[in-house]
Amino acid sequence: MRSTKAIFAKQAKDMSKNPMVLVMFVIFPAVALVMTQIIAKPNDDIPNNMFVTMMSAIFAGMGLITATSAIFAEDIERKSLRFLIIAGVKPQQYLAGTGGFLLLAGTATSAVFALIGDFDIKEALKFLAVMITGTAGSIILGAAIGMLSKNQQAATAFGLPVSVIVGFTPMVAAFDEKIAKAAGIFYTQQINVVVNDFSVSLAKPMLVITANIVVFTGLFVFAYLKNGLKG
Repeated sequence: MRSTKAIFAKQAKDMSKNPMVLVMFVIFPAVALVMTQIIAKPNDDIPNNMFVTMMSAIFAGMGLITATSAIFAEDIERKSLRFLIIAGVKPQQYLAGTGGFLLLAGTATSAVFALIGDFDIKEALKFLAVMITGTAGSIILGAAIGMLSKNQQAATAFGLPVSVIVGFTPMVAAFDEKIAKAAGIFYTQQINVVVNDFSVSLAKPMLVITANIVVFTGLFVFAYLKNGLKG
């Protein structure tokens, strides 16, 4: 627990010095707010929540992956991870400490999206449930990518196409039923399903998202044990 807290504090300090990452947690809800107020609400033909659901899905499914992969790869590049492993820090402690701060920031951003959206209480709770778990999925996936990369540049080169695939597939799936069925295994598709139709049950989406998280966590642990001391 002490190691996790120390890593959490380290990540909070590092993030405060990295405005490019901090901006990501602000820009997506800011765009959603502006587009909602200027375009959606004055136009009866556009659903009030269209830009909220669109930008929140992009944030949870795309933006976090590349940012997180770069953060984790930075520890390898600076050889910080080597010292943590030598000090006995376990994969789950490192992930909980570094990823935990990012999840806290992502949860705050998700709450802002919920406040911007025209949701009732039940819809807001469903929205937050899939957003927070989806955010966790993206963070762990990004962490795994970072662990598999030699440096930040490699992490970005690897993470960008992954984020595009998992982020844009749900958008394409909206126009093709076959793609929609195939995309059902992606946590991002489940986020998209719920935020665009709050009448659906949370059971299947949460199950799929959780399964994704389990797979990503296994990949992270493997990469941590394999590549951690190479940094």
